[in-house]
Amino acid sequence: MMNFNRNTQVVDCRCGLSHGKGGSLARAGTLSQAGKLEVVVVAMGSGRRHVTKPICEITYAIRRENIHTGVLVLYAGTGYPDSGTMGSFGIDPKEIDQINMHKMAIIHFGNVRNHFVKKARDIFSGVHIPAIIICQALVDFEDFAKVGIKTRNVKPKEKDMISDGMILNIVTGVARGDACSREKLSEIIVKTKEALGQIQ
Repeated sequence: MMNFNRNTQVVDCRCGLSHGKGGSLARAGTLSQAGKLEVVVVAMGSGRRHVTKPICEITYAIRRENIHTGVLVLYAGTGYPDSGTMGSFGIDPKEIDQINMHKMAIIHFGNVRNHFVKKARDIFSGVHIPAIIICQALVDFEDFAKVGIKTRNVKPKEKDMISDGMILNIVTGVARGDACSREKLSEIIVKTKEALGQIQ
């Protein structure tokens, strides 16, 4: 249980050991589920290249706004898509189901735009809920629409659309392994509230 002023949230946390380097974030393949299935923050599996420190700060900030927020760490989230150098990215059907249980998702990526746009395509091939993208690299709706993902401002051609899931907003400039600035946390909170308002 977590207390935020007078609000209490129940979070079903991990039962296994965590990665201390990743801000004590759970190991890959785990879900910390909130009592109400409002928002899920999706993190790539933590490792040498994927220090996922901002995730805990982001989820804590959102929970303080009385938004019930869970965290899913993808089991195969650390690979380079299609490169063969560090294994390939993948998402398990069970993880797709876990994301789709929620009203919306916040998906955290890194700083290599070509890599994470391809990862987003794989995720959205099965995800049917709206999402916010958080990343370090500069990216826009057009980049995601080019690979068939619906976005708030740019839509791919009907024949190229890969699912009903839609990117409602993007927050850039959030670095992996670094503390998330107050300005960025405020931007994430504002965009999360806007998105939930549109959904409800």
